[in-house]
Amino acid sequence: MGKVFTLAEVAEHNTPKDCWLIIDGKVYDVTKFLEDHPGGDEVLLSATGKDATDDFEDVGHSSSARDQMEELYVGDIDSSTIPAKSKYTPPKQPHYNQDKTSEFLVKLLQFLVPLLILGVAVGIRFYSKSSA
Repeated sequence: MGKVFTLAEVAEHNTPKDCWLIIDGKVYDVTKFLEDHPGGDEVLLSATGKDATDDFEDVGHSSSARDQMEELYVGDIDSSTIPAKSKYTPPKQPHYNQDKTSEFLVKLLQFLVPLLILGVAVGIRFYSKSSA
């Protein structure tokens, strides 16, 4: 087990010349890897100052990428200094009509009624011309 850092200590390392990340409870100095990172240095820099485990896992890194990380390991994070993840609760939305049949019927009638009127008008005109 390496040195134990607090989130505040790790968060100070957030520049292109000094960049540390927290992944799976471990602290990595990724400064020398910034230029070589396939996703660009911005991705790494944007993950500083927080637990970047989810960001890292979401990308789906290869086993060789995980092996490279061992060379960059500098210590562990004091997990009590990382804020607990808040559970996402979606915003309250007004209740909407789950049954869209009435909405569909209105749209259908808005389309068919003008066609019906047009058809009747053409029919009357045609009928009046042919009977004259």
